[in-house]
Amino acid sequence: MTDQINTPNRRGLTTVFEISGSVLAMAYALLIASNTGAELLGFSLLLLSSGLFAAWAVVDRRWTFLLLQGFYAASAIIGLIRWA
Repeated sequence: MTDQINTPNRRGLTTVFEISGSVLAMAYALLIASNTGAELLGFSLLLLSSGLFAAWAVVDRRWTFLLLQGFYAASAIIGLIRWA
C-alpha cells in the first residue's frame, strides 16, 4: 500500500537521478576522450554520475544496477588518485 502512495514521488526522483546521471556521464566521457587535461574534472563527474545512478538504483530497488554503480565509483576514485 505504501508503494502505491509513494510511486509518483519515486518516479519523479528516479527521473531526476536518471537524467542528471546521464548528462554527467556524457560530459565525463567527452572530457576523458578529448584528452585536454581535464581528467580530474572528468573523473569527478563520473563519481557524481555513479552516485546519482546508485540513488536511482536504491529507490527503484535495482540491486544489480547498484553493484554496477559501485564499480563505476571505484573506477572514478582510481582515476582521481592516478591523475591527482
